[in-house]
Amino acid sequence: MLLDGYGRTARDLRVSLTDRCNLRCTYCMPAEGLEWQPVEETLTDDEMLRVIRIAVERLGVTKIRFTGGEPLLRGGLEDIVAGAARLDPRPELALTTNGLGLDKRVAALAAAGLDRVNISLDSLDPQRYAQLARRDRLDDVLKGIEAADRAGLRPVKVNSVIMRGINEPDIVPLSQFCLERGYELRFIEQMPLGPRGEWDREAMVTAEEILAPLQERYGLSAAEEPRGAAPAQLWQVAADDSQPGGRIGVIASVTHPFCGDCDRTRITSDGQVRTCLFSRTETDLRAILRGGGTDDDVVAAWTGAHRAKPRAHGIDDDDFVQPERTMSAIGG
Repeated sequence: MLLDGYGRTARDLRVSLTDRCNLRCTYCMPAEGLEWQPVEETLTDDEMLRVIRIAVERLGVTKIRFTGGEPLLRGGLEDIVAGAARLDPRPELALTTNGLGLDKRVAALAAAGLDRVNISLDSLDPQRYAQLARRDRLDDVLKGIEAADRAGLRPVKVNSVIMRGINEPDIVPLSQFCLERGYELRFIEQMPLGPRGEWDREAMVTAEEILAPLQERYGLSAAEEPRGAAPAQLWQVAADDSQPGGRIGVIASVTHPFCGDCDRTRITSDGQVRTCLFSRTETDLRAILRGGGTDDDVVAAWTGAHRAKPRAHGIDDDDFVQPERTMSAIGG
């Protein structure tokens, strides 16, 4: 198992399939984009599937989330999902995506074995969406969300980052949009993983600020189910004559970190183990894979890295330094 020095066991694997993205969201990357990693440095489909197989069969991973960049830009995505779905024991398979083009591929992904999706949607207002994403693609995202629902990838989860002075007016409309359609909304505090030097904690919209208008509108109550290792704190909206019920989550990685319950491990698209989203060290599995290493060699390197997992991400520490990689290069 992937057991760290604080007694936590990683059973949730985040697999980044590419660092490329077709949006330029302000909280993720600069307007001009980033220098993409060379294709030859990216793990091949077979290498990705070998890493996933080892994680499931040898290391006890039970959940796999495919991320990016934008994972829909990975041409072999359906084959990778299908290969992971054939493993025994079969892991739960999820996808985090910006939704662009999902409507054209979701049927094939569901047929391959994908269980559910998280789709980014930061505003329902076309101008505010374009301001945040730096692309006028709101209609395409909405098509992707609707297609995922039709394909039965339920519950469809929607991720929203609220940025001060931009999309705060969307907090309640986004919630109502999701409640009316049976989607589960997740608000996420902005984290220091975007363009270097641009994150300002004082300017960040906190979980409390997000919850305030929701409490006023809906009168939230804490969800009864235990949170466990899940990153989102869930809140229940009671149904009445004026609105449907449902759940809304808030991921407060900065103001209310959940590091003590973390059950995640990560593989970047170029084959590096990251034990924490904010790690400043990585362990190279690609060199083992391409150097003729055995599965035992991969297991030894991975378990060794995980034993050194830090206690917490340390955002509040005086010596905290943002990782060199941005979110798009790490994988969400």
